Amino acid sequence: MSNAEQEEFWTSDAGPNWVAEQENMDALLAPVLDLLLDRTPLKSGDTVLDIGCGTGVSVAAAARIVGAQGHVTGLDISQTMLDLAAQRTTANNTGFLKADAQSHSFDTPFDAMISRFGIMFFDDTVAALANLNTALAPGGTMTFAAWGPAPQNPYFMVPAKAAIGVLGEMPKVDRTLPGPFAFEDSARVLGMMTRAGLSDPGVETVHLDLTAPGDATETAALLLKIGPAQRAIAHHEADAAATARVQEAVANAISQFDTDLGLRIPACIHIYTARKPA
Repeated sequence: MSNAEQEEFWTSDAGPNWVAEQENMDALLAPVLDLLLDRTPLKSGDTVLDIGCGTGVSVAAAARIVGAQGHVTGLDISQTMLDLAAQRTTANNTGFLKADAQSHSFDTPFDAMISRFGIMFFDDTVAALANLNTALAPGGTMTFAAWGPAPQNPYFMVPAKAAIGVLGEMPKVDRTLPGPFAFEDSARVLGMMTRAGLSDPGVETVHLDLTAPGDATETAALLLKIGPAQRAIAHHEADAAATARVQEAVANAISQFDTDLGLRIPACIHIYTARKPA
């Protein structure tokens, strides 16, 4: 998708689903946000840009770290998601900006840039990273969380296979294009970071568990609204009966991840970092 298409998708298509399921998605992805902030050297008084901030949970978390003397700007291309973010996050040290990070001219430099799954959707990643680099203060840091290899992320692959088993095959997707797995190949991404002029590009790959907020049936219902199962249902124009069969198949498939603590879905996450020379 072009950036204009991404704006339309996250405003009119995926955005409303994320808004409706905001609490569930925040709970599911909480371990990724914890990982991102653990790897980000934020300190009191820092100014932070949160790229692709969505409904704002990462903005609020970063704002608590930088304190009243700092400031966190949440940037997103989706007005739908920003509207909810602004309602949820009203601290004096936060603000929100609807803009395309690939081309926006930033007024002041930031001490740190973070992103939880918001960095993989640019139609020209090198140009976007280069533009962001111009807005990073000397000594500033970039820390981005992105999905690792698709086969190591059953959150996507298991519902996709279950939906295909019920509805039939889907068109093949080029995962190097803007989308969830555009950053799965870390060697490729590090090369783009270097071409964008970023200093000291690095990656750490971490395995963790996503914390689904409900049981298998409830989580399957969530995955039918957001993710590959939802796309399969839309592609095949599945009726209510077929959709119910998909939900049952997804619930059965993800039940393998049930534990004494509830559903724990394994995930593979890349943490990309860079630093601007002081």
